[in-house]
Amino acid sequence: MFNISKKSMQWGEETLTLETGKVARQADGSVIATLGETSVMANVTFAKEPKPGQDFFPLTVHYQEKYYAAGKVPGGFFKREARPTEKETLTARLIDRPIRPLFVPGFKHEVLVMCTVLSHDLVNDPDIVAMIAASAALTISGVPFMGPIAGARVGFEDGEYVLNPTVDDMQGLRNNPEQRLDLVVAGTKDAVMMVESEAYELTEDEMLGAVTFAHEQIQPVIDLIISLAESAAKEPFDFQPPDYSALYEVVKGLGEDKMRAAYAITDKQERVAAVSAAKEEIKSQLSEEQLEDANLGSALKKLESTVLRADVVKNKRRIDGRALDQVRPIVSETGVLPRTHGSSLFTRGETQAMVVTTLGTGDDEQIIDALHGNFRSNFLLHYNFPPYSVGEVGRVGSPGRREIGHGKLAWRALQAVLPAATDFPYTIRVVSEITESNGSSSMASVCGGSLSMMDAGVPLKAPVAGVAMGLVLEDDGDWAVLTDILGDEDHLGDMDFKVAGTENGITSLQMDIKVAGITPEIMKQALAQAKEGRMHILGEMSKALTEAAEFSVHAPRIEMMQIPTDKIREVIGSGGKVIREIVEVSGAKVDINDEGLIKIASPNGEAIQKAYDMIHSIVAEPEEGKVYKGKVVKIVDFGAFVNFFGKRDGLVHVSQIENRRLNHPSDVLKEGQEVYVKLLGFDDRGKVRLAMKMVDQETGEELPPEAKKKKEDDAAE
Repeated sequence: MFNISKKSMQWGEETLTLETGKVARQADGSVIATLGETSVMANVTFAKEPKPGQDFFPLTVHYQEKYYAAGKVPGGFFKREARPTEKETLTARLIDRPIRPLFVPGFKHEVLVMCTVLSHDLVNDPDIVAMIAASAALTISGVPFMGPIAGARVGFEDGEYVLNPTVDDMQGLRNNPEQRLDLVVAGTKDAVMMVESEAYELTEDEMLGAVTFAHEQIQPVIDLIISLAESAAKEPFDFQPPDYSALYEVVKGLGEDKMRAAYAITDKQERVAAVSAAKEEIKSQLSEEQLEDANLGSALKKLESTVLRADVVKNKRRIDGRALDQVRPIVSETGVLPRTHGSSLFTRGETQAMVVTTLGTGDDEQIIDALHGNFRSNFLLHYNFPPYSVGEVGRVGSPGRREIGHGKLAWRALQAVLPAATDFPYTIRVVSEITESNGSSSMASVCGGSLSMMDAGVPLKAPVAGVAMGLVLEDDGDWAVLTDILGDEDHLGDMDFKVAGTENGITSLQMDIKVAGITPEIMKQALAQAKEGRMHILGEMSKALTEAAEFSVHAPRIEMMQIPTDKIREVIGSGGKVIREIVEVSGAKVDINDEGLIKIASPNGEAIQKAYDMIHSIVAEPEEGKVYKGKVVKIVDFGAFVNFFGKRDGLVHVSQIENRRLNHPSDVLKEGQEVYVKLLGFDDRGKVRLAMKMVDQETGEELPPEAKKKKEDDAAE
């Protein structure tokens, strides 16, 4: 009934297995990949005919984490998986980016790749397993895919690269000083196709070494996929790339000069209008048959690409007239919004980000329900890319994959320089509003985010800047690396290479390759050029913050206090009664964790102090010999009970009220009266013994011995 093919190998510390032929047999390609006890099923289907008039490649990648894979029931009211989580969206992008360039040019058929996590051992991250499963499913499906690819995760500990570190090792990298890198690399047999990383100030050589190490480690996985394909692959789909060379020559002859003149315009909006006009002029001279040709769009794009790329490589001349390694003019401003906790406006050429920082308390932390368990994040970065930023009219909705991906890239870049939560106990939310865009708004978000947090008074370890690099690689082997690329250079170039970091090293690297020919020499040149660009940008950013920013008066102040864990119950009270009373009376927010760490937050310093004093009175122990201010709560024949320390009462014996004999304590005291008392000690039964007579009841000062003697003599007379 089943025609099962199964291949296995030892990969690092675990066994990697690929299996096909038993499940989802109606899909064009289906593979279950297992690493350790983490299993992901990838299913590939593709349309056998393209949609008429479609001029783009409609590839869709979905990655789904099923809670049953880790033996969990989904949270929330509906108890089933709903919209994709951030992790699912980012992993789908992680798989999409290296496979998209490897489909045969001209293939416009719909392709659907669905990866489903079936089992998670809480050790091996399913994202790498999903990438391998997707590559294997594509390779055996018959779709015109020039793979396979494979992916690996790399850690960096004690100067050594680690293959596929565990989920726990990569979780909360900021709080794990032994781990300095979380790097994912995908590539083919010959070339690296994609890099995604979170790093802690690694040098360029260390980062390049990590990429090289990963590419070496994926080679046996690629061989395993090829071995599976040899026994299970379907017949290749009969697809011949369309030949539109004749149409291209016509288009080139009619419009090369016009397109070259359009791309000589430096202003983006004017250039876009001129390019559009050039295309319309070309179309106006074509025949009806040529206008109806499905490859006309491809021919026009090829003309644009040829014009732009030739100038860059042969003449070292870019669209806006800059040198290959030149960064556009930069203007950095901070404190641009009056009521926010921190704000900045970062402008680089025609790219601009308004970035705002808000400081919150522990209540504002994000609770993330992940397969490997729930955890909290006290650093949030949200990126918004509205249509007006590129002068367009468009639909505005919830964040898409692009917004989530760009936001996560900026988050990774800034994560490395944040202070420890114990030193700066705030939740930090950074929002980047892209107000103009023409090239790498994510790197503008990194620069603006760094400035905005510093404006809010966040003690960053160092400022962070980011720069986007590009590449033009010609068929004859000539190439040029471009610093701070424009949108057109990204769109028509061969590489998008984003590097962010401090003066000391790289904090994030993201690379996407559109061609399979990137050499270590090109990567080394790109990293070196990116470092120069980063240093220049950091210098320009430093002009915006000449002195330490003051903490915003609108931001909450947070004080921390540590209490014994056996006192937590007393501070919270039955059903939370005590802590609610503290919050209501003081006006401050109070958060307490299982270790007894209490955070007290309020913009009002008096509210913080009041809450602190109330908590202190509950958890602290009274000190023998110390004077306290209290209130008489009950009068009896032999003395008065005084509430003097939180909820603690003690007895002032009638003989200790004054330095004279009293008939009854009520001769000088009444209930509700405030008095100063000295703690004499505790009796054999632990009862508190207090005294008033040796304390000045007006000042609360303990009387010196001579004053006590005089008071006693006066009382005797």
